[in-house]
Amino acid sequence: MLNMGYMQFSFLLIFWLYLFSFSSSIPHLCRKDERISLIKLKKSFTLNSSASANYCINAYPKMSSWKMSRDCCSWDGVICDEMTGHVIELHLSCSNLVGTIDSNSSLFQFCHLQSLDLSGNNFCRCPISPEFGRFSNLTYLDLSWSDFSGQIPSEISYLSKLQSLSIATHSDGTKLRLGPHNFKLLLQNLTYLRELDLSFVNIPSSIPLNFSSHLTILSLAYTGLHGIIPESIFNLPVLEILYLGGNQLQGHVPKSIRNLVNLTWLDLSFNNFSGHVDVSLFSDLERLYYLSLSYNCISLTNEKEVKSILPESLTNLLLAACEVKELEFLRSAKQLQELDLSNNKIQGRIPDWAWSNWNFRLSTLNLSHNMLTSVDTIPLQSGYIIDLRSNFLQGSLPIPPDTTKYFFISHNNLSKEIPPSICNLTSLVMLDLGRNKLKGAIPQCLGNINCLQVLDMQHNSLTGTLPMTFRTGSSLRSLNLHGNKLEGKIPLSLANCTGLEVLDLGDNHLIDTFPVWLGTLPKLQVLSLRSNEFHGSIQPSMIETIFPELRIIDLSYNAFSGNLPTSLFQHLKAMKTIDPSKKAPSDEEAGYYQDSVVVVTKRLELEVERILFLYTTIDLSNNRFEAHIPSVLGDLIALRVLNLSHNGLQGHIPSSLGNLSVVESLDFSFNLLSGEIPEQLASLTSLEFLNLSHNHLRGCIPQGRQFATFENNSYKGNDGLRGFPVSKGCEISGMPETDNTTHVLDEESSSTFLGDFIQGILMGYGTGLIIGFSIAYFILTSRNPNWLSRIYEELERRVYMRRQKKQRGHQMHYRRRNN
Repeated sequence: MLNMGYMQFSFLLIFWLYLFSFSSSIPHLCRKDERISLIKLKKSFTLNSSASANYCINAYPKMSSWKMSRDCCSWDGVICDEMTGHVIELHLSCSNLVGTIDSNSSLFQFCHLQSLDLSGNNFCRCPISPEFGRFSNLTYLDLSWSDFSGQIPSEISYLSKLQSLSIATHSDGTKLRLGPHNFKLLLQNLTYLRELDLSFVNIPSSIPLNFSSHLTILSLAYTGLHGIIPESIFNLPVLEILYLGGNQLQGHVPKSIRNLVNLTWLDLSFNNFSGHVDVSLFSDLERLYYLSLSYNCISLTNEKEVKSILPESLTNLLLAACEVKELEFLRSAKQLQELDLSNNKIQGRIPDWAWSNWNFRLSTLNLSHNMLTSVDTIPLQSGYIIDLRSNFLQGSLPIPPDTTKYFFISHNNLSKEIPPSICNLTSLVMLDLGRNKLKGAIPQCLGNINCLQVLDMQHNSLTGTLPMTFRTGSSLRSLNLHGNKLEGKIPLSLANCTGLEVLDLGDNHLIDTFPVWLGTLPKLQVLSLRSNEFHGSIQPSMIETIFPELRIIDLSYNAFSGNLPTSLFQHLKAMKTIDPSKKAPSDEEAGYYQDSVVVVTKRLELEVERILFLYTTIDLSNNRFEAHIPSVLGDLIALRVLNLSHNGLQGHIPSSLGNLSVVESLDFSFNLLSGEIPEQLASLTSLEFLNLSHNHLRGCIPQGRQFATFENNSYKGNDGLRGFPVSKGCEISGMPETDNTTHVLDEESSSTFLGDFIQGILMGYGTGLIIGFSIAYFILTSRNPNWLSRIYEELERRVYMRRQKKQRGHQMHYRRRNN
């Protein structure tokens, strides 16, 4: 019986323990107060799919699953403690959140939080609240790439349990700031840190001496740090990633770097390090796979003359601008996938052993800006980016592997024809063959590569016609064939390239009328047809909307005629607004290739890069346009350059041009313009260049801040103009300007008087020069002396028109001769 009772007791005890363990394993439901706080947090934001940062790959609105009908511990991004039900983790990265987090946010009611990730959202440049310092249990905090701004509060250094802290920000100038004292305090207090990323935070400081000995990741790139790297960094026993690029650090690259035996990633690029760096310094770092020393003031040496001096583990090696002269030190680096040796002094040809080492794995090769003279083949099996720009390469165009997406070989001396095998590169995204001496025809098959976005063959000696077939669905974004000898017309199939932004066909021998049908391309921003043989008038379009995004149009040095295209100007929507938020792209945004176009401004030819889509230009100079300047040009308030020179334009300068508040250059020279210079032009405070010379302008020159900077050359050939800088005042010899009635009467007698005056001069040839001028003087004293200036103007106009006609004849003769 005793045994039976003991067995029953044991059974009950086991059963009770089982029930207890089972009940304890059941997770608690979300606490009601915290569920309400989460809903308040959700309501404080809006969800916008464009809000997440560029680095977000799989952004989605996690809060869309937050509904009161469900237990909040099952909501996306919410993790609760299984025992207490408290919310202990919030993972809201890349959640499309838009809004602000101030000190009253319900976020700060979750005092049990251990992990908080708000990265990749848009918090509208609000400051980081000091209330973040209340999360005393936090071990993980990520606020990176979420558009915070202002000073990082010192309260962050109160989070003494933190093991991972990331407040990396954008590189667009709206940086977060961290003062030297708070930076030092943060590193001193956070002694358990394993990961620290403050990239792009503005830290005007040297690097403090004290760090957590647990650090595995230290990223302080592009923070403005200066001074030398303290030795304490190179004594961190478990450091794996050290990213200090883009600062103002100086001194020598310390030899103690070899102490970091666990290092896998080292980036010291874009600093001011100096002296010689022996490549054997890195030979003991057997785990190192990424090394970048680019753009310092160092020179790479191999003092020990050992061939196997780089760790075999290296996959990414970036040594741009490091005074590299030979490749021998790379013999041991057989696992390379990315190699950047640009801006060095490598001469001759690439040795065969190097191609052999790189054959199977290398996908990104940058040897641009060296002194290579020969690359016959590119024997790589997995090429992705091949950059051979700005060398001295001669002979035939080498063809990269079929897998290549980006191929750059511009600014060389390649002189043969483009082989048709270039069309085997069906994965090409960008092809830049510009500024060589390539000749022959453009392979027509290039128009069939659907993924091709950039085709640049500018400044070669290519002949024949443009590629005639561009497929529907073409990805072409930029087509630059400027400065060749191409003939024929613009192919209508270009209308299939609906993503085209830049079209530069300038300086060729194209013969066509104005391709108004290009106006259907919704994204076209740059159109240059300068220095061709386009002709005829620019007819109004029957299409309701044309050229909505056009910002640069250059039709100069052609034979366009008729009136200026008023209807075209009316459609240029992008030129009618000024967007102050628009700015030049950063290096990251610009990518591998930057569009460029030649524009004439202030009498100078400039190659505009980077700010291409900020530079708004109309150049219709050196054509045969007639009639008046349309006042609608004054609606194009974003214009920076307007050039209508060397035409046959008549009438007045419209006063509406005073609306061009950002215009920098106006050139109306060598036309037949008359009347006065509008006073409204004096309000153009951005105007740096003005050329109104060789017209029939008269009256007072307006006075203003910018007009005070213009010299006589801006007005020469307009003898009716008065005032600074042409004369001291607006009256000549004390005689006031004639009124309109006198002017009309004078014009009625102009023909008779001009004949009498010239006849008087001609009489001098028969009776002596003095007698002839005496007769002319008698005529002048018996008439209105104001006619003297009018006579001069008329004679000058006739001389100018004859010169212009002769000049155009010479230009056409020159082109025919060169054809």
